[in-house]
Amino acid sequence: MIALLSPAKRLDFDTPHTVSDPTLPALLDESSKLMKTTRNLSQKKIRELMGISPTLAKLNSDRFQELTPELTPDNGRPAILSFSGDVYLGLSAKTLDADGLAYAQEHVMILSGLYGLLRAKDLMQPYRLEMGSKLKTRRGANLYAFWGDRIRATLQERLGADPVIVNLASNEYFKSVQVKKLDARIITPVFKETKDGKTRTLFMFAKKARGLMARYMIDQRITDPDTLKGFDSQGYRYREDLSEGDTWVFERPQPPPAR
Repeated sequence: MIALLSPAKRLDFDTPHTVSDPTLPALLDESSKLMKTTRNLSQKKIRELMGISPTLAKLNSDRFQELTPELTPDNGRPAILSFSGDVYLGLSAKTLDADGLAYAQEHVMILSGLYGLLRAKDLMQPYRLEMGSKLKTRRGANLYAFWGDRIRATLQERLGADPVIVNLASNEYFKSVQVKKLDARIITPVFKETKDGKTRTLFMFAKKARGLMARYMIDQRITDPDTLKGFDSQGYRYREDLSEGDTWVFERPQPPPAR
């Protein structure tokens, strides 16, 4: 069983870590081809491609120039410790012990526009390249065309004889998995908040909840998918009456606004 996460735009390459046995991304040879393309992007093109400010365009241009497929502990950082967006706030990977990281290495993977698919301890360098980017390569007009079936095939191999995916990724990233070709059971948790009798998904909470569920899965060392229905972090509860098939709804009273 593997939980799939999206990456985050916000990165953390400053906090010290103690991972002594990092690994390399399975699709690094493909990433090196993308690096050649991104290295040639002008700052103007980066602004247009990502819809970002000139300051961020320069930052990402500099990062593209520094990318290398020759990853080492000196120039890279384990993927699960590199992102710091809302999902990763919920995951709180920096507090995982060695056993937790070992479980995450086998059961949590991060989809990536640049690296395709990352395990928890796979090294990566700072980058920003959303999977939905319309970056033209020799393979087509966007990153979905570039990656083709490669992400699915790598994921299928990792799933082994127990092909269950817990989809905690965004639609933009999960699209790269090519679900129709994938031989796996796909469980999609949905997180909802209830206020004044109305139950709805609020993405400001749902993103963090995805990380919370990944952390619950790690802490409980879950291998039986049905055990995930016991997820109860920060007030969420499984709602069988709102769920349908393998789309599992977890609901809680909507928290008050942060002060």
